[in-house]
Amino acid sequence: MNASRLVFRNMTRRRGRLVLTLLGITVGIASLVTFLSLGASLQREIRREAHALGADLVVAPKGSCAYEQVSILTGDQLPVTITMDEVRTIASLPGLTAVPLLTEKTAVRNRPVPVVGTDLALLSRLKGWRLAQGRLPDLPDQPGLVAGSAAAEDGGLGLGDTVTIRGQALPVLGILAETRSRDDTGLFLPLELAQELFGVGDRVSFVAVQVDDVSRTGDYVLAIREATALGVVSDEQMLQSVLSVVGTVSFTVQLIAAVAVLAAAFGIVNTMLTATYERRREIGILQALGARRGTIFRLFLVESGCYGVLGGFIGVATGALASLFLAPYVGQNAFTAFVKGSAGGLDPATAAGSILFSLAVALVAGTYPAWKAAGLAPVEAIRYE
Repeated sequence: MNASRLVFRNMTRRRGRLVLTLLGITVGIASLVTFLSLGASLQREIRREAHALGADLVVAPKGSCAYEQVSILTGDQLPVTITMDEVRTIASLPGLTAVPLLTEKTAVRNRPVPVVGTDLALLSRLKGWRLAQGRLPDLPDQPGLVAGSAAAEDGGLGLGDTVTIRGQALPVLGILAETRSRDDTGLFLPLELAQELFGVGDRVSFVAVQVDDVSRTGDYVLAIREATALGVVSDEQMLQSVLSVVGTVSFTVQLIAAVAVLAAAFGIVNTMLTATYERRREIGILQALGARRGTIFRLFLVESGCYGVLGGFIGVATGALASLFLAPYVGQNAFTAFVKGSAGGLDPATAAGSILFSLAVALVAGTYPAWKAAGLAPVEAIRYE
């Protein structure tokens, strides 16, 4: 009997134990892969949304926390504290184009939909929007709105249909072409109309600023801070701030999943030690037939590695499916809302790395039982019944 057949026969001899051992390593690897996949999707979507924001600088209330910076990227509701006088002061500074934004919420067909009040012409130029149908409102207080492509599709909206916001029926004047960002899910109103509907006076949530010369971004930040009492962050600073928070959370949950894999390693140790004691006579016969200690050691180590490879493959497949299934549920809150719109999936490097990690853990776990098996004296092993 060759070595591979011997390993296969030994693994399948106790099928219940085989299934339980594989289950342990599978659950650990599946957890790790799920968190790795969700974390990678989250970071990809954050980068895409930061790019889609189209602003070089973001002006927000002083002391804004990371959660509020995430809300800027997700289009979630924000405190309304910046006055239009401050917006005009920023816009008057040379080299800057300031676009005020008011972020609110409404419901279409009982589904929450973000509403953004802004200077639609300026924002369209900043983001490079294209209209699939219709036009932008002509006046800053003109009753009417522009719908994102997904918002129009989900709400069954077409040109001329009306959306009731705060008791006022507003006609759909335009529908955006798909942007593959959060803009697809929103409704966009002229700023003055939005301020009147939501009763916020002349205030807005934040200001997106485009600069004429990116090499002078530091000078623009100082100029805005001297002219107003507001906080200013560059798009890169905001991106790094959000990524650092998300990265810390992702690392923590991945660490928990890694502990689950290590716990599964003890299951392999237990399985292989039990196999060592059960097969003493078989080990003795092999030694009597000329098998060296190295051969015995390799047989047990290969068997342990097979648990790791099989558990790794099943765990990766389970984790990939779990990440696709869980992504919509994880995206229910603002901090992880990016995941909801991601394509999900698992990149090949992560899949290969997870299988190799599973194999390495199994080999380390199998080393001590293999060493014990190889160290048995032939006479003692053959005498065992």
